[in-house]
Amino acid sequence: MTQDDTNATPADTDPAEHPFSLVIGVTPSPAERLRLTELLDGVAPLLLVADLDELRELIAPGEHVRRVPPPDAPGPAADGALVIDAARSTARWGDREVALTRLERDLLTCLTTEPVRVWSYAELHRAVWHDTPTQRRADVQSLAKRLRRKLDELGTGVTVVAVRGVGLRLTDHRRPRVRGG
Repeated sequence: MTQDDTNATPADTDPAEHPFSLVIGVTPSPAERLRLTELLDGVAPLLLVADLDELRELIAPGEHVRRVPPPDAPGPAADGALVIDAARSTARWGDREVALTRLERDLLTCLTTEPVRVWSYAELHRAVWHDTPTQRRADVQSLAKRLRRKLDELGTGVTVVAVRGVGLRLTDHRRPRVRGG
């Protein structure tokens, strides 16, 4: 038997019986991804993603709305309020729950701190992206559009509305509760 024959797997065996290592790198920096590729070349298969949201989408695509909450999840609010679980990055309404990206969670949390208030695009950009605002509003508007869709999937009366030339606000005047840290 040659060296190559010892590493070969028979064609009739299940690949799940032969586990292999997979290295997952999470970094938003293209330069860092390139550096990781060079460092880990030949070590194991390498999966590089920009953030955890991208990784979640690769692992479980489209699994946004869950009907039955996990057993360790906090229960629905007694008063029917929208509940944001910052630790799990989810929003809950009644018995339905939706997964949120970090940006969606931060935008919704920001808007719920003062739900009647109109938040300027610059304020939202600072609060969500944690940097100086750009002149473009498209990033905030795109994020708001995705968040509206998820809130609609939950069946809430809560939505994000644009105030022309100013910014965004929530339409529901009940104060949603924020759980987690």
